[in-house]
Amino acid sequence: MNTKVLLVGHGSRGPGGNAEVLTFAKQWQDKVEWPVEVCYLEFADRLLPEGLRQAAQGVERVVVLPLILNAAGHVKMEIPLALEQARIVFPQTRFLLAPHLGANEAILTLLLRRLRQGMEELHCPDPKTTGVILLGRGSSDAGANSEVAKMARWLFEETAHELVEIAFTGITYPRLETVVQRLQRLGMSQVVILPYYLFTGRLIERIHSQVERLQGQYPQIAFALGNYFGFAAEINQLMSQRLDEALAETPQGILACEGCSYRKKASLGLEHSHSHNHEHGHGHASRLQRAT
Repeated sequence: MNTKVLLVGHGSRGPGGNAEVLTFAKQWQDKVEWPVEVCYLEFADRLLPEGLRQAAQGVERVVVLPLILNAAGHVKMEIPLALEQARIVFPQTRFLLAPHLGANEAILTLLLRRLRQGMEELHCPDPKTTGVILLGRGSSDAGANSEVAKMARWLFEETAHELVEIAFTGITYPRLETVVQRLQRLGMSQVVILPYYLFTGRLIERIHSQVERLQGQYPQIAFALGNYFGFAAEINQLMSQRLDEALAETPQGILACEGCSYRKKASLGLEHSHSHNHEHGHGHASRLQRAT
């Protein structure tokens, strides 16, 4: 069947992030037998509706692959809504939607490698005195934040670190500074920060500035900052797996939407509005609880 693959990136205010998505698509193209095109959800010239329109030209099938880690409003509402509209406008084209990357063993493997690299940067790589912070973007959707918490718990289970915490750069809590302060009070002399991000962008730049400032505030703590996921082999493998699942039309089940504000709004007939002001207030996300 004549097919195109449409890779959907989040989009970044900084040009570097969008450029990295394009580079990823070009590299991943070698693993895919059909043409791969790219669009973004925001902060770019070619957004999702235009990406769907161009991808549908002259083909029987378009496979839409969200290059997105966590399922919040974009994955749960915006992308499916755009696909419904595209199916009306292009009835001759079949649109298949692959699941987002999600929290899984492949992401765990990648995080474990990033953690080992961070520990190698420290002078005394002792997990008993080294706290780990998994730093996510943050969402107003509890389900998306819980995927970060899930991976933090898996890291705890797979390592000898006594403290593996979560923090967010915006929208929800706790923030990075608060968690570092907590780890310092609990006696950690070293901290490894693992960004839970796919590509670079303004927020990655902000994280680097925050860690520099924290190093000045806490000179008694040694910090190691890991890299975002980027072009890691696990991301390539996950994307190929998601493509195979979509093409096989493997049942993906129902998204874990308990507590999802987007589904609640949809059930009431309210239009979803997703703000990207990372400074506005929300209820605090629950701290990752675990027995010690």
